Amino acid sequence: MNGSPYVIAFANQKGGVGKTTSAISLASSTAELGKKVLMIDCDPQGNTTSGLGINKKTLRHTTYNALTDGEGPETCVASTKFDRLSVVPATIELAGAEFELISEDGRERRLSDFIAKVTGYDYVMIDCPPSLGMLTVNALTAADSVVIPMQCEYYALEGLTQLMLSIKKVKQLYNPRLTVAGILITMYNGRLNLSSQVLAEIKKYYADKLFSVVIPRNVTLSEAPGFGTPINYHDRYSKGARAYMEAARELIERCPV
Repeated sequence: MNGSPYVIAFANQKGGVGKTTSAISLASSTAELGKKVLMIDCDPQGNTTSGLGINKKTLRHTTYNALTDGEGPETCVASTKFDRLSVVPATIELAGAEFELISEDGRERRLSDFIAKVTGYDYVMIDCPPSLGMLTVNALTAADSVVIPMQCEYYALEGLTQLMLSIKKVKQLYNPRLTVAGILITMYNGRLNLSSQVLAEIKKYYADKLFSVVIPRNVTLSEAPGFGTPINYHDRYSKGARAYMEAARELIERCPV
């Protein structure tokens, strides 16, 4: 670990695309591969927080405090029961941060300021909300790279174009170093013609950005959050766990530390 951690945002303004599952699974798999990872839950739904087994009712220091009160890692970082994996948790209170930051100077850099104080980690991985509001702008401003989880359906293609434009805008305005680490296909069903057609379409425009592994539709991936456990701990031999472990290896290659 030399100097600052490498910061990766998981973003897609469309909900239900496996974004949080991908963020948790890749963070946990990357940690299993020997890297120290800090997850930041930047989604007011707090699904990353509960997906890592954290009881939201007991929390006093969260992403909300980091963004609005300027609290640092020493109070906001919570440990998890998983090796080399910590989290800055979130609750529904974070929804208020969108409004509270609107009139603040330097509002788009609050998360960057927090991450600047983070030490001792190889990667910081941020789970963004499914929107392009102030929380996502903060995440993209703080990030070195973006991972875009997406499903193989036509509306997803439309959303990808919008997201790429937003990333370009943030790059121009706030963060010239921002790059797209990759597009990760989730919930893939190879038996559906539509899936193959959409994947072919994405390859046409973004072949160099696509992860070589696709994440299959998998029951155990849906079950794991209910146990507050990442997939590589819940059922490490499942198709989903093996796919995410392969994707984590590729992520480390794409975003070396």
